[in-house]
Amino acid sequence: MRRVVVTGLGLVSPVGCGVSVAWDNLLAGKSGASQIEHFDASDLACKVAAVIPRVDGRAGGHPEMPGVFDPDAVMSARDRKRIDDFILYSIAAADEAIAHSGWEAQSTEQAERAGVVLGSGIGGLKSTYDASILLNERGPRRLSPFVVPSMLINLPSGQVSIRHGLKGPNSAVATACATGAHAIGDAARIIACGDADMMVAGGGEASITRLGIASFVACRAMTTAYNETPEKASRPYDEGRDGFMMGEGAGVVVLEDYESAKARGANILAELVGYGMSGDAYHITSPAPEGEGGYRAMKMALKKSGLKPSDIGYVNAHGTSTPMGDELEVRAVERLLGDHAADVKMSSTKSATGHLLGAAGALEAIFSILALRDKIAPPTLNLENPNVETDIDLVPLKAKSFEGKAVLSNSFGFGGTNAALIFIEAE
Repeated sequence: MRRVVVTGLGLVSPVGCGVSVAWDNLLAGKSGASQIEHFDASDLACKVAAVIPRVDGRAGGHPEMPGVFDPDAVMSARDRKRIDDFILYSIAAADEAIAHSGWEAQSTEQAERAGVVLGSGIGGLKSTYDASILLNERGPRRLSPFVVPSMLINLPSGQVSIRHGLKGPNSAVATACATGAHAIGDAARIIACGDADMMVAGGGEASITRLGIASFVACRAMTTAYNETPEKASRPYDEGRDGFMMGEGAGVVVLEDYESAKARGANILAELVGYGMSGDAYHITSPAPEGEGGYRAMKMALKKSGLKPSDIGYVNAHGTSTPMGDELEVRAVERLLGDHAADVKMSSTKSATGHLLGAAGALEAIFSILALRDKIAPPTLNLENPNVETDIDLVPLKAKSFEGKAVLSNSFGFGGTNAALIFIEAE
């Protein structure tokens, strides 16, 4: 099996658009949370979210935060009308990642050995909702021919493939909140087994809509207690946590075969050495007791990596801020790391970005790679009164340095689907 390395990163996130600015804001403890302003949330139990700051005024967000998103820089207003925002964010993140990697097809053969695996947990939710209302109110003849292409979860892959001439494997993942991590892991396997030399991989989401918020409130997964103080709403491991806060955006990485990347003189950022996946086979929304499913995914990733628990220096936790899920993940990580758990830093960056659903795993894989590069663990915001007993350092409030040659990133989703990724420093 061939080695797989990371050579490019791209981000559209509530804490900034662009990898460098988002990372700086994250380490500085800035939150992307705000009250929802781009639709009527007055009758919703949750009125807060981590919204992309945009120059077009589409949302509340934080327009003063560095890294504001400019849709016009990605594509024309005419073309944007034909796609949902989850596709727009994915394209923007892919553009940055590919530019960052410096990869460019030098021949038809190279283009045919380059592919895409981008996914989404929900896809074009706003497009689906708007089309349903239009159909009901004005009839079928008013529907655009672009309704279906704006909904489909594989369309980020399709759009990026067309935009960059990537003619190799073209696929998509839809595994709820594990989507982004599964997309990266699956793309790495495509390279490892020799079916491609370069893959663009990750996830995008744009589900901060009336339907999205109301639906997650209905299944009792979402925060409702911090509508007046949105920056306090996402608080993993804290006694005041009452559910997750939704975020939006996209994270994309460029993966390459190690020998191909080295031959072209690429800047290798990290090596992906472990990928584990599992199913809880337990419940559609609740995690298995003791975090057993997540533990098996992490155990598989560690076995694949050939590393020891003591090699792990930082864990980017799934850590959504739900009362049950946070504690079960901690127990699973303790079980995996054993006595080494006390020497590890583990934080939930969802405390700053909110939960990006299908994009979360990709966003957090990127944060893990940056943490490994800088040997610094981003903070868990709002962790003021921990009520999860553990020897693991959960990095409350402020970033901390760590030691270790590897990092672990976890993503768990509805339906009991789990993913774990392990990266090591590049040679």
